[in-house]
Amino acid sequence: MSEIKKLKPDPSGRKPRVGFICVHNACRSQIAEALGKHLAGDVFESYSAGTHIKDQINQDALRMMKEIYGIDMEQTQSSKLLSDIPEPDIVITMGCNVDCPHLPCRYREDWGLDDPSGKGDDVFSRTIKTIEGKILELKDALKRN
Repeated sequence: MSEIKKLKPDPSGRKPRVGFICVHNACRSQIAEALGKHLAGDVFESYSAGTHIKDQINQDALRMMKEIYGIDMEQTQSSKLLSDIPEPDIVITMGCNVDCPHLPCRYREDWGLDDPSGKGDDVFSRTIKTIEGKILELKDALKRN
């Protein structure tokens, strides 16, 4: 994240757009988008997308986000392809162990998160808390710019 310090504010004054990218845009990237809006919406715009999409957001992610934060992702989000979101200034990949297509951006980072799908609530909770911490780090880094 040290390189993000070199990211200059947009001359128009608009908030940076952060694209959280994963393969299916069904779990980790959706959690990151929701937490970005919830915890850092005053500093950056959050979007999520995938190279492919699933019919629905992961049901455990939906349930856990509602339990922990009161966020109903079914009401505010849906699975999206890369072409469905505005061009991001910052691209954060979730660590899907695949080559993401090239997306033009001013900063790129991989969070290296294991997919909690199909695992217990404790794994989901740890993943969500890790994403929360990374969102807050990104918020702080962008506020310092």
